[in-house]
Amino acid sequence: MKKARTSPAVFPKAEIGREMKGADCVVECLIREGVDVIFAYPGGASQELHQALARTDKIRVILPRHEQGGSFAAESYSRASGQVGVCMATSGPGATNLMSAIADAYMDSVPMVAITGQVFSKYIGKMAFQETDFYGMTLPVVKHSYLVLDAKDLPRVFKEAFHLAKSGRPGPVVIDIPKDVQQAKLQPVFPTTVEFRNPTITAECHASDEQLKALIPLLAEAKRPVIYAGGGIISAEASKELKAFAEKTNIAVATTLMGLGGFPEGHELSLRWFGMHGSAYGNWAVDQCDLLIGVGVRFDDRITGDTSKFASGAKIVHIDVDASEHNKNKRVLMPITGDVRHALGRLNELLAVHKFTPPDTKPWHQQLATWKKDHPFSYEKSKHIMPQEAVQTLYELTKGNAIITTGVGQHQMWAAQFYQFQEPRRYLSSLGLGAMGFGYPAAIGAKVARPDLEVIDIDGDGSFAMNIQELATAHIEKIAAKAMILNNQHLGMVVQWEDRFYGSVRGNTILGDQNNVGSPDNPGALYPDFVKIAEGYGVKGRRVIKKSELREAIAEMLAHDGPYVLDVIVPYTEHVLPMIPAGRSVKEMLLK
Repeated sequence: MKKARTSPAVFPKAEIGREMKGADCVVECLIREGVDVIFAYPGGASQELHQALARTDKIRVILPRHEQGGSFAAESYSRASGQVGVCMATSGPGATNLMSAIADAYMDSVPMVAITGQVFSKYIGKMAFQETDFYGMTLPVVKHSYLVLDAKDLPRVFKEAFHLAKSGRPGPVVIDIPKDVQQAKLQPVFPTTVEFRNPTITAECHASDEQLKALIPLLAEAKRPVIYAGGGIISAEASKELKAFAEKTNIAVATTLMGLGGFPEGHELSLRWFGMHGSAYGNWAVDQCDLLIGVGVRFDDRITGDTSKFASGAKIVHIDVDASEHNKNKRVLMPITGDVRHALGRLNELLAVHKFTPPDTKPWHQQLATWKKDHPFSYEKSKHIMPQEAVQTLYELTKGNAIITTGVGQHQMWAAQFYQFQEPRRYLSSLGLGAMGFGYPAAIGAKVARPDLEVIDIDGDGSFAMNIQELATAHIEKIAAKAMILNNQHLGMVVQWEDRFYGSVRGNTILGDQNNVGSPDNPGALYPDFVKIAEGYGVKGRRVIKKSELREAIAEMLAHDGPYVLDVIVPYTEHVLPMIPAGRSVKEMLLK
């Protein structure tokens, strides 16, 4: 019996496709959204989708060696390119292995679509083999979740999902598709536009001129102004507008880690980044400013510390596309809801119309210059390779022209401190969630997105080990993602907290033999041998212990035309400084 065709009147702006299976419809939807790469691990409930992908040459399918690795790679592909990253897994454990990356994308506002196979519709809710309620499980950490129970809904769902992922404040969307829906035959109707019952979902969010004009008198009277710029600058592609605004108003800029590169760190108005381990001068500037203009930020606890003492003497303006962030963590004088690129661009126009002249803030800039001169990021030299030295050498040899991904821990902070970022989308790190294991799969995703750039994962031995299997992905797929491991044989950041707050009692933070810990002075006990592991995956590797060999070893890594693992042995006793202890204020910053 021939199925009735879906009337095109249902979708006034739509295209009717040929008859196909649901799985082929999914692939066609991806192609129509401009997807050319997907990170996908197959299984029983997603096999139809993989078979459909095998029937097209328009999408590159990259097989990770763990679903978490694939989803981190998809997320990083998005961070590096600004496009929507796509990952896919089967039902049950395949889907649940995507959770960390979905939560990470949610916390850091990264557009991603995660597709999961699901058991047959008739088995849903009956604890079938490899069944999980992934739709319900992901609700707290997505912009939206879909469970598709009718194949005819697939074109609409995918069109909506990609729009939702990248519009407004970006984030992840999950599409869960039962196997019978993948197998069902349909004649798809592909909508060319997105229509929601609530029109505000698709409306552009722009601040009004009246709101923006109200900021100008504050700019005119400020004596100690600071711009606090976050990841929203990068999401909105607003770096040029921010730079123009800072220069027009002569206001120094302190970024968050999410905002690194959103304002060039070599600029005379840059205060680098601030927060728990950020620059002392950036933290002092924000603490003592009289006007703080937050743009694309969320007043995260790693930035504010004790919120009651954060910028306590300042008038605070907060511009963000997400109204729910206003007054959530910190009460502000002037909340402005709107796309930050539009807001900054319009502010620049309004300043020109009003012939704005920056007030005399020379004493303030002299104070900032003194702080910058007296308290730069620094470290004490040693006979051993210091982790900061390794990052600094990498920066010098790449001339800053690379994408840096990181795991989570001390190395993550040193990478941000000693590698300067002049452009957006060059520092890719798990910042809101703080997910160890992010670094190397992220390097793979970034390299796929930007094959024209060198991509190096600055990692710790603990974080790197969590997704080390992705070396196989890099080798087989010929992805030249490189890793420089700052190997101290410990969970370094936790050790630092043990040293500072727990009397140096080691609570399961030594990664090797506790009775014979490897170190630069005890190389025979180093564990594991990352070079041998890399070689087992067909990846070139090298270990460097001597300071005299560091520069040449990094140069060798950079010259290699494929994936590479450089194992740099560093002492575990080094701490990341400055440090504002959790929940404390700038007044309690540790400088040594």
